Amino acid sequence: MSLLSNRLKGFWRGPGSSVEAASPANGGGVPQRPAPRPGRKEELEVRQSRGLEQFFGSFRGQAGLSILDLGGASQENINFITSLGHKFYSEDFLRIFQETFGDDVADQSNPGRIDYFLRQSLEYTDEQFDGVLAWDVLEYMEPALLSATADRLLRVMKPQGYLLAFFRSDDREKTAPYYIFRIQDLRTLQISQHGERALPSQLFNNRRLEKLFQKFQTFKFFLTRDRLREVIVRK
Repeated sequence: MSLLSNRLKGFWRGPGSSVEAASPANGGGVPQRPAPRPGRKEELEVRQSRGLEQFFGSFRGQAGLSILDLGGASQENINFITSLGHKFYSEDFLRIFQETFGDDVADQSNPGRIDYFLRQSLEYTDEQFDGVLAWDVLEYMEPALLSATADRLLRVMKPQGYLLAFFRSDDREKTAPYYIFRIQDLRTLQISQHGERALPSQLFNNRRLEKLFQKFQTFKFFLTRDRLREVIVRK
């Protein structure tokens, strides 16, 4: 990789392994996700989210918390989270996932590749985050990688911290849309599709999800009308 490419990558991800933003009053810009490719119209959809409402409801009356967004640094999410008085961190998780594994499913069971991926995407100190917005990024992973990622997320979350994740409940699909999630208010999301990704061989039914998050203290899910499970867990 050229020196220029390394500098650009460092600018996008910020110090260490993430983009961090403080309250707008503190100033400072944060790199934003790239816009859709020229000639491609961005299709937007607005949806209500009970999981999102409960996630932020769990932090009601608190300020100065650390929130990690695995969907990348969208300006809407930065503005919303910092307006509540919290610190915003982000990882473009699926980009790192694609760069690490590509379409090689077998590589997701390789311990060395799993360790490399986690060092690139979730290299944080233990118990650093009060909340994690995982969105739908976990549902594209094969079992070995997914289990290791869930363990790492547990490690970097503080006690009593919350994680929100989305999983599709339709087991007949082999691919699924890749969405960008932008927060409009405490219970409303604006989503836009930015392509499709292959789904793993495992099915995300209730039993599988409970097993995935079995090391967390509580597990709760909401099944939406579009057959999307919104899962919220507490460490």
